[in-house]
Amino acid sequence: MPRPAVNVAVRAARSAGNIILRYMNRIDGLNVVEKQRMDFASEVDKLAEAEIVKELRRAYPTHAFLAEESGATGKGPLTWVIDPLDGTHNYLRGIPHFCVSIAMLDRGEPVYAVIFDPLRDELFTASKGDGAYLNDRRLRVSKRENLGGAMIATGFPYRQRAHLDSQLDMTRALLGQAEDLRRSGSAALDLAYTAAGRYDGYFEIGLKPWDLAAGVLLVREAGGRYCDFAGRDGIPESGNIIAGNLNVAQAMVDAIGQQATPGLLKA
Repeated sequence: MPRPAVNVAVRAARSAGNIILRYMNRIDGLNVVEKQRMDFASEVDKLAEAEIVKELRRAYPTHAFLAEESGATGKGPLTWVIDPLDGTHNYLRGIPHFCVSIAMLDRGEPVYAVIFDPLRDELFTASKGDGAYLNDRRLRVSKRENLGGAMIATGFPYRQRAHLDSQLDMTRALLGQAEDLRRSGSAALDLAYTAAGRYDGYFEIGLKPWDLAAGVLLVREAGGRYCDFAGRDGIPESGNIIAGNLNVAQAMVDAIGQQATPGLLKA
């Protein structure tokens, strides 16, 4: 049975999803701004975020918020972390792979998560201690025992091009053992797919809290692990994340740790 907070977040995510789908046929006419080099946001991001905040604030007026477009508001131990449209670059190009991501943190620890793919009507939810679900089906990470035959997801973030050489070295090291890599353009869906066993593992450099807060809870509640590049468990301040089942996550730590620069191994 979903927790009340998850039900509220689901309503908010579905409302945002309706806005996202409504504008899909009007992408060419959207107002798009470049927040920083190669980092774009559209009016759809802002409209979807406003709808999510409105729904959540109506139910939880005293909670704090950390949202990609509007930043941090309020203070307190309970914080909603929101990415209204994860995969904006895909969306603006008509690539059908993006989602809404919402998580609640209790003193920095993710306790509720919702990731909603409005195109596929796939709803990923998790509550701390209660497991992870895709619609009504319980999720489990893959059973793969090592990197042999593994499908790994990653991203090449525009904010971290200074680490491009290290990322390519890490990619080369993983491809030397794994079956293949995928780069989809949505960190939240990559983590959700890892929780669902569609991917065996995932890694990326320099993510923001709204990119990963919901997805890492899904992975953990599906029986997996998330950590930084040095193998320290928990959400890394660096945003350098590894996730997967216990065996694959450790194998990725071992492979990546040999290629990452000292700066990428910091907490």
